[in-house]
Amino acid sequence: MKYSMVFSAALMALALNACDRQAPAAAPVVVAVPGPAGPAGATGATGSTGYTGAPGSTGDTGAKGSPGYTGATGATGDTGDTGATGDTGARGRTGGDTVIIVPPATPAR
Repeated sequence: MKYSMVFSAALMALALNACDRQAPAAAPVVVAVPGPAGPAGATGATGSTGYTGAPGSTGDTGAKGSPGYTGATGATGDTGDTGATGDTGARGRTGGDTVIIVPPATPAR
């Protein structure tokens, strides 16, 4: 019992000490007083121009296409018939009733 009373007293002292804290000081509040407006401030400096980016690189050349297919060779045509063989050793025939008319020459003017 002797220890429990000492322990209780120490605990109460700590508890009361924790409750005894002082509130932090409030920051002073600035109150604006209405009145005539002051002169306008100076104009600010103009900002600097931004950086121009570097030009892009040129693209790669495209791949070359493969050559086209060569067509197949056409079929060879049939060989023509051999002409009839002429008469051999026979003398030419004389004409029959064929009449040849030669027109007269045109007179010179």
